[in-house]
Amino acid sequence: MTRIWIQKADVLTLNANGDVLLHTDIAIAEGKIQAVGDVPPDFQPDEIIDGSDHVVTPGFFNAHTHAAMTFERGWADDLPFDRWLNERIWVAESALTPEDVRWGAYLAVAEMIRSGTVGFADHYFYMDEVAQVVEESGLRANLAWCVFGMGAGTEIGKGLDETVAFVQRWQGAAGGRIRTVLGPHSPYACPPDFLEAVAKRAAQLGVGIHIHLSEFRDQLESSLAKHGVTPVRFLEQRGILEQPTLAAHCIWITPEDMDILQARHVTVVQCPNCHMKLGMGVTPVPELLARGVNVALGTDGPASNNDLDMLKEARLATLMQKNHHLDPVALPAELTYRLATQNGAKALGFPESGVIAPGRPADLLLFDFRKPHLRPRHNLLSNIVYSAKSSDISHVIVDGRVLMREGQLTTLDEERILYEAERRAWRMVKQDMRIVRAYDLGEKRRWAGGGEPAGRAENSNACSHPHAGRGASTDSQG
Repeated sequence: MTRIWIQKADVLTLNANGDVLLHTDIAIAEGKIQAVGDVPPDFQPDEIIDGSDHVVTPGFFNAHTHAAMTFERGWADDLPFDRWLNERIWVAESALTPEDVRWGAYLAVAEMIRSGTVGFADHYFYMDEVAQVVEESGLRANLAWCVFGMGAGTEIGKGLDETVAFVQRWQGAAGGRIRTVLGPHSPYACPPDFLEAVAKRAAQLGVGIHIHLSEFRDQLESSLAKHGVTPVRFLEQRGILEQPTLAAHCIWITPEDMDILQARHVTVVQCPNCHMKLGMGVTPVPELLARGVNVALGTDGPASNNDLDMLKEARLATLMQKNHHLDPVALPAELTYRLATQNGAKALGFPESGVIAPGRPADLLLFDFRKPHLRPRHNLLSNIVYSAKSSDISHVIVDGRVLMREGQLTTLDEERILYEAERRAWRMVKQDMRIVRAYDLGEKRRWAGGGEPAGRAENSNACSHPHAGRGASTDSQG
């Protein structure tokens, strides 16, 4: 593996003390940080990176996304969620193929590397394709194949048995850079007995679960009406939360729900850009953190965000909480940056990442501070959270390997990715499409072409959900 010597950089360690080191050298070998500060005199690098006027930080971990939904970027904007989902997203995905997922994932990882993401939690379909893209790109990933458990015609893939096979096939692959978990969609889209089956299989496999949870008020109200309990309590009763769980959104939750999430060691993922764009509400992050819940940040999918920029999510996360609580002290910059880096790393199964110290994985970013908007340098971390742009990132290093050098991707053919992704996205949305699933929190559900088109809930549901729904054929211009 490459031996790298970063020279004379300023370093945001994100260690327990929050130490900031100026004009510091970092030695990297065997995928790990060998030294911070005094580099051993016998260290022989294969590559030297001039870190002058650069700031080194831990890399970002995107804790909830649907990467291949890059194909639906801009396809369903400015719609209420029920229409966004039933008329556009589930429609387009009726034509989804494994090759579409592969090129959609290529487009996503190229974007993620450029914006400083070193690892991501993906929840989508045809995940063998995504795993191969992760292996080639050099990123870390936690991958879940989304399943619904509602019978024939509702899945992309072969349901729970296929996703179990996927989990076993890819667990620990790519030199340990890939983790796999089970991916039931949500408590409102999966039958109770199916959720119990997922929980049992996860326990047998010794793996975690990635799921959407309590995204909109109508989901909370429906769960109380149908089951007499909140969605969080409902999942606990089904055994889902007994496994390490990555729960996306968790907006409409009660104080009792927060206590359950803490007791079950659930990671909650806030996706601020998506939450604002779809009018979902605000995840109670300060309240969750006060209880000791691990909170991470995610982008959600590009169909609802519409990008995969974790630096933007970090900025929006702190601004959203300050505004919502009318408190400029809420979720300060350093805490927000920890949510975007080490908290996400812990949630995805890479708990050693997120700190710059000897022996830790070399998952690092270099920000080029030779920019007017990054001067003066009173507070480097504030500069990054409140002023920096993802385009200021010059280098991305994952597992000791340079994935972007001076703004150039080193592991991917970006020109071909742009061509193939654009071409295939247009092909997908021009196919004949039909609806097989509907977002409907009432007792009646219709799919497989039977009955009437999906009805509309008064309030929207979750963000950027990857479903295999099908709707009336639509033109490609929206």
